[in-house]
Formats: sequence, C-alpha cells, structure tokens
Amino acid sequence: MNYVLAVFAIGFIVLAHELGHLIAAKMAGIPIRTFSVGFGPRLFSVRKGGTEYRLSLVPLGGYVMPDIEDENAFFDFSISRRIILSAGGPAASLVLPVFCFALSDMLRFEPSLTTLLIEPLSQTATVFLKTVSAIPLLFTHYGELSGIAGIVSQGGRFIALDGHNLLSFSAIISVNLAVLNLLPIPVLDGGKILMYAMEKLSRRFVRLHYPLAIAGWVLMIAAMAYATVLDVGRLTGGKIL
Repeated sequence: MNYVLAVFAIGFIVLAHELGHLIAAKMAGIPIRTFSVGFGPRLFSVRKGGTEYRLSLVPLGGYVMPDIEDENAFFDFSISRRIILSAGGPAASLVLPVFCFALSDMLRFEPSLTTLLIEPLSQTATVFLKTVSAIPLLFTHYGELSGIAGIVSQGGRFIALDGHNLLSFSAIISVNLAVLNLLPIPVLDGGKILMYAMEKLSRRFVRLHYPLAIAGWVLMIAAMAYATVLDVGRLTGGKIL
C-alpha cells in the first residue's frame, strides 16, 4: 500500500505541474486543445472554452496539448507568451509544496499565520536551496541516481502509511521536479525558456529548437535508462553495472 501511495503521489505531482502549464497558457492567451488527467484512452471528457478536459484510463499525471496546426504555428506566438507557458509548470511545482507543508503543519500544530504561511514558505525555500546545491552531485555522484522505480521504492518506505510523511514526500518530490525542469536542457522547461530568450538576439535560434530538443530527449532517455538500471540493481541486491 505504501508503494501505491508513492505512485499516486508522483502522479498527482506531475498533474499539478501540467495544471500549471494550463493556467499559464490561459493567462498568456495560448489556446489549449486538450488537458488530460491521466494518460491512455479517454474515459470521459467535457469541452469548455475551446479546451477538451479529459479523464483518461491511467490516472497518473496528465498532459497539456496546445491547439496549433504545427510547430511553426507555435513559434508565431510571441516570445513572452511562450516563456509564460513554459514557466507555468515549474511555478506550480513550487506552489504545491507550500500547500503540502501547510497541511502537514496543521496536522501537527495549532493553525496560525506561522503554520499556514510563514513556515510552509520557509520549508519550501529550504528544500529548494538544498536541491539546487545538490545539482552538481548529478555529475560527480552519478552512480547514486534514482529513477521512478527507486523513487517509488524509497518513497514507499518513507511514507509508511503516515499522512505527515506522505505530504512531506510530495512536497520534496515536487520541489525536485521544479528544479530539474529549470535545468537549461532544451527538452525541459528551463531549456525552452533559455532558447526562447535567445530568440531576442536572433530569430535564427528558432531553427535550433528542433535538433536541440531531439538531443535533449536522447540525453534524458539515456539518463532515465541508466537510473532505472541502477534502481533494478539496488532492488535486486546485485550490481547491474
């Protein structure tokens, strides 16, 4: 049961991230064709304001699909509107931990301005700074990387059917998602924001989006595959690499 809670917590964290992109798109005036809760075949949907809000079969995470004909149409949107769209996900991933920490503190302490706002903001900032400071370790301690399997395994043991631990786990993973998404890798939100900003120097950078995104996907898939192999080795008690 602990591991099931960890899986659904991760799914909810990803969904909150995508909801941030949806809200940002609405604010920037970028039309969204589909916002799906979950992946896979559609179970139920409703259309409102030109957007299809969909509930899909696998209730883990979600996605946002802009209402555009092709990639060129997307780049017709102004740079600032595209930056707002990309920044919405990480922003939501930093807002969610504040609510998680606030709810956790309410379960342990008497509600007050400190427990509802000040302390949650401080806790979120602390986790954010620790996560940022740990980024260099990805390159010097790459043997300690964890993929989804490792996160679920460690998260399940940490949660241990404890509501406070579940909220803390969700907050920490959400902050980690925000920080990782802000890395300047083209396929991530941070890389997209960097590339969009570089267009202000020259529109020629638009041509680099596609090849750099492909390179970014290759890098991310390789990193995830490597982390998964390490996870399997840890979980089976043997060294795969």
